[in-house]
Amino acid sequence: MLNYSLSNLLPDLPAFWPEPSHDELTRFEKIPTEIMDDAASASLYVAHEIAALIRRKQREGKSCLVGLATGNTPVRVYAELVRLHREENLSFSNVITFNLDEYYPMQPDSLQSYRRFMHEHLFQHIDIKPENIHIPDGTLLPETIQSFCKGYDQAINEAGGIDLQILGIGRTGHIGFNEPGSGSASPTRLITLDHLTRTDAASDFYGEDFVPLKAITMGVGTILKSKRILLMAWGENKAAIIRKAVEGPLTDQVPTSWLQQHPNTQIILDRAAAADLTRIKTPWVTGNVIWTDRLIRKAVLWLCNKTGKAILKLTDRDYLDNGMSELITLEGSSNKVNIKVFNDLQHTITGWPGGKPDADDSTRPERALPFPKKVLVFSPHPDDDVISMGGTLARLAQQGHEVHTAYQTSGSIAVFDDDVIRYLDFVDQFSEITGMKDAGNQVTNNMKDLIYNREPGQADAEHVLRLKASIRRGEASAACRYVGIPSDNIHFLDLPFYETGKVVKKPLSELDIERVTTLLRQVRPNQIYAAGDLSDPHGTHRVCLDAVLIAINQIADEPWMKDCRIWLYRGAWQEWDLDQVEMAVPLSPEEVITKRKAIFKHQSQKDRPLFPGHDSREFWQRAEDRNHATAMAYDKLGMAEYQAIEVFVKYQPHS
Repeated sequence: MLNYSLSNLLPDLPAFWPEPSHDELTRFEKIPTEIMDDAASASLYVAHEIAALIRRKQREGKSCLVGLATGNTPVRVYAELVRLHREENLSFSNVITFNLDEYYPMQPDSLQSYRRFMHEHLFQHIDIKPENIHIPDGTLLPETIQSFCKGYDQAINEAGGIDLQILGIGRTGHIGFNEPGSGSASPTRLITLDHLTRTDAASDFYGEDFVPLKAITMGVGTILKSKRILLMAWGENKAAIIRKAVEGPLTDQVPTSWLQQHPNTQIILDRAAAADLTRIKTPWVTGNVIWTDRLIRKAVLWLCNKTGKAILKLTDRDYLDNGMSELITLEGSSNKVNIKVFNDLQHTITGWPGGKPDADDSTRPERALPFPKKVLVFSPHPDDDVISMGGTLARLAQQGHEVHTAYQTSGSIAVFDDDVIRYLDFVDQFSEITGMKDAGNQVTNNMKDLIYNREPGQADAEHVLRLKASIRRGEASAACRYVGIPSDNIHFLDLPFYETGKVVKKPLSELDIERVTTLLRQVRPNQIYAAGDLSDPHGTHRVCLDAVLIAINQIADEPWMKDCRIWLYRGAWQEWDLDQVEMAVPLSPEEVITKRKAIFKHQSQKDRPLFPGHDSREFWQRAEDRNHATAMAYDKLGMAEYQAIEVFVKYQPHS
């Protein structure tokens, strides 16, 4: 079974003593909220509740009405329901489904169609009756939409009402496609999509220009009539909006907040999505806590941010005025707490990410020996390594370590067609120079036809994808050479889960894991670096992290692994909070320029990447701003002033 725990790199669930009442622990939360270790276990929880309801209704001889959502969030829920059908005889013969929404206009066989999504992920794998499937129609004539929407709500009511509605949440706070401004009584209707929603969907459509402007969605009022509602959210990028929805006021600017009025709603989160809830972010204000070293650092850094003071400038009054008097009682004085946290944070800083030879390593994040080390850096896409830890990469190579990079996916779908045309034009010119004009032109013309004849939103032809992958391989190799990594140490894994030619990927398989374990056994590294970024809006980072950590745990008992440290960096989307950081590598101004130039080697991603996410800055700008902000944060806390800092968290395998 593909399974592991991320508990040591996600926000701590605080230990309480004496144990507070549930009301005390969750007193800031206005909707019952369950926090799971990870998205996998949370998805199983939801799937099994759906299955239990279906079976209970079957025993009662009744139909079971389930409201369904689409997107990345419920994919594992549907996978588990399919497994329960195939392996545990869960029948869907009594199930009637109503989907939340559909883009408009949208053909049912389009790659981005929610009708197609539901059939590919669930319906074609189970025994549900076709007539019991209801999904908004993206092909309606404009003049028929209003009557269709009215009929959709009427069909739900006539069928007895939705027994269980599952929801995701968008970064605007939308449920279904009910964008900010949606009222609590709003019915099923045609709605104009928010710009942020369209930006988030851009990768699915191969560019924001191809995302529909509108969608048909169940209304908030329709959703609130459901007998039970389960809302799911995974990843740090959902943490901020979850806090607004769960702890904030009722407002149409956060449509999810209307769920506070529902008598039987439950929010299901992984630990990353729960990170901003009061009981996780500042647990000391909810009741008594056991002050672990990590929680002490978290609390003191929060206090520094709130007061605008460096660590060593905090006073007893600062602690008393902010609900942290227990720390003074525990340690004896604010000064003792301050010195403890200052030393703890200072010891994360090192200019020797591979360990400093012939040095006392008792307070350093990395051990001195062995030296030099074998280092293996996993990069989800062909540029994540230099974007996220380019300075550390160069430092490791300069300090004499044997550095390997492993690119887990080809990144082929993230190359603009125009870049391919540019390379094909070069081939035409090269063919003419070398006297092979006719043969060269025939090949390039065929490739160009495949590009020019592709419809918007359609997947690339296989030959085009291979050429795009080749472009990214060349760029990755150039970046590696620039920071001092030899060609023999560059590995392209092309994990099968990614190679679909579409934004939607296949599930992670044993073949993916095998490719990672094979490389691990080949290199036998003393250090492993991997992307611990769960905020990647496209999900590839999350799956690549799965592949690495599952592989590591499978071989954790092999003797060479006993001498291996695993460090997790973060990608272009978000940085580690300082309370989580265990190694901080400062960069000089010259090293920042080196990192920038390594990123520039990825020319197809320069100026404007195909899938930029919601951040309009280029990746090199994001990296520099983030690294500089981290250095400034250390400086404000009273540490030495640096130009930039790259930070890492240690991962402990679970054998």
